[in-house]
Amino acid sequence: MTTPQQTPQQQARLEAIKKNWQQKRQITQNLSQIKNKIGVYSGKGGVGKTTAAVNIATLLAEKGCKVGLLDVDIDCPNVTKALGISDRPKHENGILIPSERFGVKVISMAFFQQQEEEAIIWRGPMISNAINQFLQMTEWGDLDYLIVDLPPGTSDSPLTVMQTVPLDGFVVITTPQLLAKLDAKRCINMIRKLNIQVLGIVENYSGEIFGYGAGEDLAREMSLPFLGSLELRADYRDETQPTVLSSQAVHAEYGYIVDNMIDRLQPSD
Repeated sequence: MTTPQQTPQQQARLEAIKKNWQQKRQITQNLSQIKNKIGVYSGKGGVGKTTAAVNIATLLAEKGCKVGLLDVDIDCPNVTKALGISDRPKHENGILIPSERFGVKVISMAFFQQQEEEAIIWRGPMISNAINQFLQMTEWGDLDYLIVDLPPGTSDSPLTVMQTVPLDGFVVITTPQLLAKLDAKRCINMIRKLNIQVLGIVENYSGEIFGYGAGEDLAREMSLPFLGSLELRADYRDETQPTVLSSQAVHAEYGYIVDNMIDRLQPSD
């Protein structure tokens, strides 16, 4: 009995499936020494997602953990600016060795821009390819935590990360405003459709200016833990280092959030 000959379209589809499987396998192997992989995510930009990712990573490193920070916000990478890090990763035999500051290993698209003001104008497939290259080429070594700073929204970039990286859970950032809460709900629904755990919700910019409570309300509505809130403080004006290292008040707020996050990562008895 002869096997029907495949059309060029069928052959191309099979090759694409094979390539995708090989990429996922290589990425999983490459990240196998990392105990916990946590995405920091928001439904919209401007809610302080990168600031939260940087301070969470820095506080974990201060606690003595081995920590990496992967910035996959390809078109607007800001992690390096927030950390004040300029030394580029080393490139050895096709492998990227992350740069490091404040005890945090870092990979970001910002390292590969000639000028930080340069606009990265890429379509979805190019962004997905860049994310896949970072995931396949970076040698993180043995880590307790890899914090992944995702792009906001529910389009190609965050979808690529969610479908490619075996994340252990997400921390979702919102602010007290109604629109931010609505967009956070959308991104939570996206995470759930992909069957990934939401570790909890953080409310940023809490205070007299923007108000309080949207994060807790959202947590109740979505049956999720509320990890804690972050006040809008003048302490963040000091940009010489992550604010958890310069402000006791901010350190205490992030300490509460990180402790709750770690509790959620622990397997239940």
